[in-house]
Amino acid sequence: MVRITEDLVRRRAEHNNCEIFSLEEISLHQQEIEKLEYLDKWCRDLKILYLQNNLIPKIENVGKLKKLEYLNVALNNIERIENLEGCEELKKLDLTANFIGELSSIEALKYNIHLKELFLVGNPCTEFEGYRQFVVATLHQLKCLDSKEIERSERIQALQNYPEVKQKIREQEQAYLLRRAREKEEAQRRMQERKDKKQKQMESKLGFDSPDSLQNKENHQAEGDREQEMWRTVEDDEEDRRFWEEPTPYTPESRLETHRYIEEKRRAKDNIRESKKREKPFRTLVTAEGKVLNVNVPKLHFSLKDDEENNQIILDLAVYRHLDTSLLDVDVQPTYIRVLVKGKPFQLVLPEEVKPDSSSAKRSQTTGHLVVSMPKAKEIILAKQKVSTSVKDSDCNTLQKNARRSGQVEKLEVDPSKYSFPDVTKIIQAKERIGQGPIRLQPEKITETKKSYVDFENKEDVPPLI
Repeated sequence: MVRITEDLVRRRAEHNNCEIFSLEEISLHQQEIEKLEYLDKWCRDLKILYLQNNLIPKIENVGKLKKLEYLNVALNNIERIENLEGCEELKKLDLTANFIGELSSIEALKYNIHLKELFLVGNPCTEFEGYRQFVVATLHQLKCLDSKEIERSERIQALQNYPEVKQKIREQEQAYLLRRAREKEEAQRRMQERKDKKQKQMESKLGFDSPDSLQNKENHQAEGDREQEMWRTVEDDEEDRRFWEEPTPYTPESRLETHRYIEEKRRAKDNIRESKKREKPFRTLVTAEGKVLNVNVPKLHFSLKDDEENNQIILDLAVYRHLDTSLLDVDVQPTYIRVLVKGKPFQLVLPEEVKPDSSSAKRSQTTGHLVVSMPKAKEIILAKQKVSTSVKDSDCNTLQKNARRSGQVEKLEVDPSKYSFPDVTKIIQAKERIGQGPIRLQPEKITETKKSYVDFENKEDVPPLI
């Protein structure tokens, strides 16, 4: 049975910063609520209250909501109008698709002088002869009934025929109440039959587990479980077919019974799912002999790199990029590493023994991968490579050694014969003076082999091209 709790009200009051004492509007529709309570104590300032599509059988505990202007209790199990006298500011009341058969109970709304709109569509009372005339003549303050405006001429005519209409309504009410009494008895009988049938089924299931059947289960456990599961599935399908195809009247009891049946089926499915989770064996990470296994339950890509230069092993595990780091648990052991990703184990045997205390783990800021650096336990001393330098003068070597010993700054020497750039000092070649007169540039010496042409004639009087 679902009830109105303070936690539920606070969750539905997010628009008011989860404060319920100053709440003016709240929606509690489709919550499978079976009793209306506590709202008149917690939310005294309510003006709009939505309670449609629940299982509420009675209007109660709303009389202290003095500021309530709109109450919506459509699609519930309400059978009469009551306990609304204290709602002094009530202007709109929606009772669509309920089970109101006592039409005379609307006389309780006479005290709600501000009531302007009333909705009774889908109730058994709307099928009574003279229904609209009776409501219009009873509630003088009403302006609109079932989304249809009440005209002045309609009200005058209803008041003129009120005694006769009231008598007809009383007679139809009595007939309806007798029919409802029979429906309640039928619903109780049907419910008792269903309980007896279920009890017999439980007894038959207990009888199914006889010693012979238990021995058979021990011999053929897998096959027996499969057959039993198939038998239960077929039985459940047959029960569902009978339940939904059986003709039943639309009453508060049948509506409540349908809800309980659906809830029971859902609970049974949840129990089966939980039992399967419990029955699922935990994956073995270390055998009974102490052998560590390689396991990759989360099915992640990874790479294991041996960094010889830094004498360490690096594991790159491609965890999900947007996965929160709090969902990762890294455990480095001397011979293996284990990472729990959202509770799913990833375990890898290492090729060499490592130092767990000196290991480090970090997340990549670009890819989100988990990078674990594990120094090797066996240290390897690598000799530094000597760089041979060809220096012609032996004095330079002596000076360098002395500089290292004395702690002076060591300077690099460059072999002039290995210049890789042109000498800017020799771009302009030297010029020679020939006799008297102006200085003439000497022709550039060309080392390349000149091509000989047959028709070429060298004239000395023509100056050279520069």
